[in-house]
Amino acid sequence: MRLLSFNSSKRLTSTDFSGKTVPPYAILSHTWDGDEFLFENLMNDTGKSKAGYEKILFCGKQAARDNLQYFWVDTCCIDKWNIRELSNAINSMFLWYRNAAKCYVYLSDVSIPVTKAPRRWRYITRGWTLRKQITLATVRAPRHQSTWEACFRKSRWFTRGWTLQELIAPASVEFFSLEGWRLGDKESLEHQIHEITRIPVEALQGGPLEDFSVQDRRAWMEGRQTTQEEDLAYSLIGIFSVSMEFRYGEGKERALSRLQEEMEKDNTTPFIVPFDRNTRFVGRESQLAELEGKLFVGALTTKVAITGPGGIGKTQLVLELAYRIRERFKNCSVFWIPVSDMESLHRAYAYIAQRLNIPGWDDEKADVKELVQLYLSKESVGQWLLVFDITDEAILETTGSSQAVSLIKYLPVSNQGAIVFTTTNRKTAVTLALQNIVELPEMEQDMARGMLEMSLTSPTNEPEVADLLLKELAYLPLAIVQAAAYININKITLKKYLLLLAEQKEEVVEHISKESENVIASTWLISFEQMRRQDTLAANDLLFMACVDPTDIPLALLSTTSPCEKGIHAIGTLEAYSFVTKRTAQSALDLHRLVHLSTRNWLKKQESLSEWTQVAIIRLLEVFPDDNHGNRSKWRRLLPHAKFALSFGLPGQENEARMNLARKHAAALSSDGRFNEAEAYFNDALQSHKEILGPEHPSTLAVMDELAHTYRSQGCWKEAEELQAMELKICSRVLGPEHLDTLISMANLASTYQNQGRWKEAEDLEVQAVETRKRVLGAEHPSTLVSIANLASTYSYQGRWKEAEDLDVQVMETRKRVLGAEHPSTLISIANLASIYRDQGRWKEAEDLEVQVVETRKRVLGAEHPSTLISIANLASTYSYQGRWKEAEDLEVQVMETRKRVLGVEHPSTLTSIANLASTYRDQGRWKEAEELQATELKICSRVLGKEHPNTLVSMNNLAFIWRGQGRDADALELMKQCAEARTRILGANHPKTLSSCEALLEWQIEDLEISV
Repeated sequence: MRLLSFNSSKRLTSTDFSGKTVPPYAILSHTWDGDEFLFENLMNDTGKSKAGYEKILFCGKQAARDNLQYFWVDTCCIDKWNIRELSNAINSMFLWYRNAAKCYVYLSDVSIPVTKAPRRWRYITRGWTLRKQITLATVRAPRHQSTWEACFRKSRWFTRGWTLQELIAPASVEFFSLEGWRLGDKESLEHQIHEITRIPVEALQGGPLEDFSVQDRRAWMEGRQTTQEEDLAYSLIGIFSVSMEFRYGEGKERALSRLQEEMEKDNTTPFIVPFDRNTRFVGRESQLAELEGKLFVGALTTKVAITGPGGIGKTQLVLELAYRIRERFKNCSVFWIPVSDMESLHRAYAYIAQRLNIPGWDDEKADVKELVQLYLSKESVGQWLLVFDITDEAILETTGSSQAVSLIKYLPVSNQGAIVFTTTNRKTAVTLALQNIVELPEMEQDMARGMLEMSLTSPTNEPEVADLLLKELAYLPLAIVQAAAYININKITLKKYLLLLAEQKEEVVEHISKESENVIASTWLISFEQMRRQDTLAANDLLFMACVDPTDIPLALLSTTSPCEKGIHAIGTLEAYSFVTKRTAQSALDLHRLVHLSTRNWLKKQESLSEWTQVAIIRLLEVFPDDNHGNRSKWRRLLPHAKFALSFGLPGQENEARMNLARKHAAALSSDGRFNEAEAYFNDALQSHKEILGPEHPSTLAVMDELAHTYRSQGCWKEAEELQAMELKICSRVLGPEHLDTLISMANLASTYQNQGRWKEAEDLEVQAVETRKRVLGAEHPSTLVSIANLASTYSYQGRWKEAEDLDVQVMETRKRVLGAEHPSTLISIANLASIYRDQGRWKEAEDLEVQVVETRKRVLGAEHPSTLISIANLASTYSYQGRWKEAEDLEVQVMETRKRVLGVEHPSTLTSIANLASTYRDQGRWKEAEELQATELKICSRVLGKEHPNTLVSMNNLAFIWRGQGRDADALELMKQCAEARTRILGANHPKTLSSCEALLEWQIEDLEISV
């Protein structure tokens, strides 16, 4: 749970209390308006001018009056782009409101004009002479209740679905007007609330909800409205003490039916399948019998893979299997896991962990995949079936990709368990299930006829026509479903559809190699042409989605130019024609691969692919955030779509929108530590900038600098140096030697020299930058202070502690005075000074400063901010140098687990954390633990960063020392030799790290020689 507070500087901050004791807090209940203060605003410190920020201020001030430091507001305390967090939040909402110390209901449609009390004067006299008069504070008071009660009774708040639980759950509910006037509370306004809502007084007073019948509690929702019709059911989950998946698009009645099912199956065997049983499923009896015969046999976990081409019905087959297993084995738990990427796997495991109430499921630091794996591996859990529905586009670990889904390592093992996989890839099927594979052939005629009959809403008496149609559709389930959808919507005969199909065959794009793709293209074209005539917005949405990745397309990405109602209707049209599938609880859509392909082929034939790709790029540019760490969940969901749009942009069509999206895309990849991918897109953006804006434009130079930074992150010093030297030369000539951008370029080149251990060259540039900035900007200008800090860093690397310390103290004191003690730049100065103390062995002074920085950054930036984690890692390092292993280890584990969760296991910062913890184990002589961590880090570094990346060589160096400590002298010597040779080749013979490896190698060789003698 993430809570808000205002720090001593009146700055809004957030604290994540997941896995911790949650302090007392207030909670806001309100109705959403158009200009809310959102999570992105909170993370990026923006949006203070939004109308919704007034609610934040109101809640914070009222909480302070009630002596509550923390408060919660739904608009900005949930990262709605993080699917796992959103799902957990919705299912926990009732509990959060119930546990709140205070609930403030902000009624934006209840306004109370204030009255001013008569002005009173106090006369200050000295003797009899009037000296001064002082006006007392104006007294403001709300009008009598009769003036606002009518508005109160009509307030929109009482008509919204989600506010029902916000009224019922908290013990203390207080109502406030638009101006912040307290109107009363749930107790004092009990009579009015009862009359407005028809909720019994006993329920308003906190009586047990179980005392009220299901029918009574459902009646409380009557007259309330929700934006999505399904929310009329979902908003009742807290009222009935259940949790359930959210399937927007299923309709109100089905959602209410599932709610009833959840209430009835409370405390029964889990059945977590995101789809209803397909009542129109027919055939496939032989395959079903074969599958059922393979499950739950033998002493080990049964693994079976179902394989076949796209559109043939694998998902529908295994869905029917899941429901049959439920009927056959009453005590068998069934879990469905859709797999498209690592994030989808994580979300599914997280939901299972929550539903099973596995200890630690709500601990953000826990690996929920491992929790579920260990839990289901226990014999006491009983019988279970796991279904992994693998999409066509999923990248599995078997492919060798660094972005692959590590599926095998999270499979539970139990002789009471069975696992079924679906995949189009036979190689994947063999890897996962060996020879236990069920091939799904095309449908037979009788089976296909049954499916068609079940899919049609009205019976048909055209058996011969039906057989001809099915033959034309190649008996493909997806084609049959699309054809039936068209027939149902347009109320035509099978014969008429068959004629349409024959006409459209000429229109289908030629040279499609697979028959299935040809058939789907034909049924697609018939439906699309009709839809284009009936619902232009739906057709345009489909064309747009053809130009982005077909998986997990957020509704927020679709065009916002049309009214909300029309947008909802358009999505309904797409669903009715079986073009899209709504994602559970994610406000997102999926396109089947063949639908996506057919749409793109049509665009190519119309020579409109370039135009619609440009539409997609422009929209992505509007939605895609900057690379601030608070936007990470959002950009990670949008990255696949940006990549698709940029990858399929036609050559020779450079424009500013594409150029700027490529730059944003590259920046996000770089922030995620995906430097090799970032390099390609920065290069793309740089070439576009040169062509469109010119090689000397300031924006071109900025991209050049970003690409150079990426080269530095990759350890490509030569490439970084060449690019920065070129940038500095252009800046000096075009902007002038004293321009701010020229000096920044100079500082960046100095940083590259510093990374190579070329201290003299770095120092010369930094001294020049300091002197120029002092003269042009002044000694206390922020940019001047940055230059001085950089020079101090170069002195520190050379061991010139006194000079470095004097400069860092100067910068720190100036920043404290000019910027304030809690400004991020001031905290950087304090951390730099602490580092100098630590390098000199002045542990106490270093520790005091580092503790100060850690606590301030936690308060100002948040506990999970990258800068906060760096501070904690620095403090751990200081503890480690003092031999305070337990304290160091605790902090390092905290940083490592947080980075794993927030950034991912393969992010460079996470790898640094793993290496630090390994170092702490090594210093304690815990060789086995140190070796396991260090070997893991080296393996990941080699794969993700490259075998000759400087960080990989650091890891190699560290592992050699661990092996030496274990007595594996020959292995250590060989590894250190490889490291020394690589560092000589990559960094240069005189680089400090090269010299360090060479010295260790020589020392070990001498020691071994002495021993042998």
